[in-house]
Amino acid sequence: MKYLALVYYDESIVKGMSSEEWASLNRECLACVDNLQTQGHFLAGQALQPVETASTVRVRDGKATIIDGPFAETKEQLAGFYMLDARDLNEALQLAQKIPPARLGSVEIRPVREIEPFADATFTDDRPWREGAG
Repeated sequence: MKYLALVYYDESIVKGMSSEEWASLNRECLACVDNLQTQGHFLAGQALQPVETASTVRVRDGKATIIDGPFAETKEQLAGFYMLDARDLNEALQLAQKIPPARLGSVEIRPVREIEPFADATFTDDRPWREGAG
């Protein structure tokens, strides 16, 4: 099953790192990816640019609004993601503990909802909060 590991941390922590500390963290992340690939768990992943480069798009009543930044009420910002292939949630949680930036902030694990592209319009209601789902 696929799981998305969303990496969050307070960007002020990494902005305060020395060049050597930043390089060391990046080397650890690359080694983590290499290890996950070797084990067959890494499907995709990418680091993100700092939050001040973000834009947010909202569409209400057919009108789009675009604003700078995510303006999230949190000290931690989304810094990147890992798409993992894991047997179950427990294995995904074990893998996430090895992602180096977990030491700086947090890693949110979410199972991926598989949707067949171009499937016919007959959808199964798989929302977990629906009665009888699961």
